[in-house]
Amino acid sequence: MKVPMTLEGAEKLREELQHLKSVVRPSIVEAIAKAREHGDLRENAEYHAAKEQQGFTEGRIKEIEGKLADAQVIDIAKIKHTGKVVFGATVTMIDVESDEKKRYKIVGEDEADLKFNKISVMSPIARALVGKSEGDVVSVQTPGGVVEYEIEAVEHV
Repeated sequence: MKVPMTLEGAEKLREELQHLKSVVRPSIVEAIAKAREHGDLRENAEYHAAKEQQGFTEGRIKEIEGKLADAQVIDIAKIKHTGKVVFGATVTMIDVESDEKKRYKIVGEDEADLKFNKISVMSPIARALVGKSEGDVVSVQTPGGVVEYEIEAVEHV
């Protein structure tokens, strides 16, 4: 099953993969070689730490390669803007009750980061927004109850 991912998210994963393969992996191999020079490996903390880091790094490389293989990369800039909320769109909405504005970009699950106002397409807010248009009012079930938002703007940025 293909998993949606923004172009930006795929690029970040590719950069991390490149860094792990070209910088981290060689430094671990070097650390293991140096630790081996110290002799008895059973009580060699540097060797065990380097082997543990090697296992973690190889696992992360496999994880990233799997995510990229399963990704359906979506470039929002190439999608015709219709005013409808779609995956990859940035949505500005207004809390109907408090007039508070919120702006979120709808991204893949692995890309979600609230510090950067990126929410997962699987989140309750995104699920309520997708398919709706500018001017629509959506109801979102939150831990504090139902909140209504008016969709002010949908951007493909």
